[in-house]
Amino acid sequence: MGTYILLVNSTDHGAKNLAEIPNRQEASRQTAAKLGIVRKAVYMTLGPYDFVQIIEAPDDEAVAKYVLSVNSKGNVRTTTMRAFDEPEHIEFLKNLP
Repeated sequence: MGTYILLVNSTDHGAKNLAEIPNRQEASRQTAAKLGIVRKAVYMTLGPYDFVQIIEAPDDEAVAKYVLSVNSKGNVRTTTMRAFDEPEHIEFLKNLP
């Protein structure tokens, strides 16, 4: 399973319906589970992003389906990054040409 970080911003539409966030979070959790994704953590943040999600997914395709599904609702827009933990990036360094 790979780790991914999602930077999430509410759209104008999503900001008008803040009371729905708990329901949206649950729907997001269910969508993730159907794709084999585990939402490890979700944080509301101060600064340029409204929320950060840390997820583990079986592959990039599952993540693409997840973010496309979440974004298609019109409440949020996401920026997705693949994250490599310390053992992974140390292994990359050992194998540099």
